[in-house]
Amino acid sequence: MKAAILSVFLALAASQPTGAAAAEASLQDTISALDTQVFDAFNRCQDPAQLARHAAYFDPAVEFYHDTGGVTWTRDAMLANTKQYACGRYTRQLVPGSLKVYPVKDFGAIEQGQHRFCQAGSQQCDGLADFVIVWRQHDGQWTITRVLSYGHRSQ
Repeated sequence: MKAAILSVFLALAASQPTGAAAAEASLQDTISALDTQVFDAFNRCQDPAQLARHAAYFDPAVEFYHDTGGVTWTRDAMLANTKQYACGRYTRQLVPGSLKVYPVKDFGAIEQGQHRFCQAGSQQCDGLADFVIVWRQHDGQWTITRVLSYGHRSQ
């Protein structure tokens, strides 16, 4: 009988999320929500207010590495490229099930996944790429400090 009770107790204890697991789930939810917000603004960036909203997620010294487009070293340069080459032309979709989030001790998080870009008018999606975003949490605010978008390919 004691063995049965102990077995049930251990099974219940093992099924409860630990503090670390709960924190990771919360971080996953936070970064997933931020990803949705930043790219909702990107997808509507032909509106200057949405471009400004998109910009607010990025650190002024953000580094953006794009395998086919090159490197930008500041938010202003990145936004100039976004405005010139993407706004009103493409929308971004996160590939379902691809998002992974990893905590970075005393800094923030690393977001990793796949995304596709679709023609704004037709919504025809013809490009797929991998990405990494480094998020910094400072004074309760999350900002993007590094972006890697690479492995661009046809679907």
